Amino acid sequence: MTPDFETLRVSRDGTLGAITLARPKSLNALSRRTLRDLVDAARWFGEQTEVRVVVVSGEGRSFSAGFDLNDFANPEANFGVRETADLGRVMAEAVTAMPQITIAAIQGHCIGGGLVLAASCDLRVAAETAVFSIPEVDLGIPLAWGGIPRLVREIGPAATKELVLTCRRFHPEEAKALGFLNTIVAEDALAGHVDGLARSIASKPGYALRTTKQQVNAVTEEMAGTARNAADADALVFATFDRESREISAAYLKARNKA
Repeated sequence: MTPDFETLRVSRDGTLGAITLARPKSLNALSRRTLRDLVDAARWFGEQTEVRVVVVSGEGRSFSAGFDLNDFANPEANFGVRETADLGRVMAEAVTAMPQITIAAIQGHCIGGGLVLAASCDLRVAAETAVFSIPEVDLGIPLAWGGIPRLVREIGPAATKELVLTCRRFHPEEAKALGFLNTIVAEDALAGHVDGLARSIASKPGYALRTTKQQVNAVTEEMAGTARNAADADALVFATFDRESREISAAYLKARNKA
């Protein structure tokens, strides 16, 4: 039986699976609940041995606007700051560890933690109207969740530094030129293209698919490993105590709330 989640829609159809972020009113921002749902969904698919491909997408007009900033202002009982800071890493590693081939179907905004989610997938297809950015430094915090090594592996250290430090927006053409995207399609063709790609891959031998993913992931871990990324949570927690970081974050949130 397919499980129900509060913030996701999960489906399975033979060899195909889907995880859809289902918070369109918040542009699929990654709340604590969403991150935990993603972990549980990824682990559930890990047990579905007949599923060969899982498409990860966002409902509505955005893939994901990144970490839900409202969670900063609304601490959860019995869930500490350190646990909250580490949830994104746990999510990214759970998605990466899925035995299936994962395809991120990206439309609208793909921001910060949403970009880390996309980077955790094996293949990435974006609508030509998609917009990317990594605004963490402007928020007074470092990019965490294992985002740095994942970006270094995909686009190299110089481009990673530039995009993370400047926080500027970039578009699908640049993202593809850097090696982050596999394909760019028209917005109204995104779902159909990804479905066709998923079905094509799912028709191939499961053992060869799983082994290829394992081999590539092993090589990328040697290039820039993610095993050390538990320390990312400590860097995030420290930012909450750093005076300049707190001031920058407060100013960012105040400006956003006025907008």
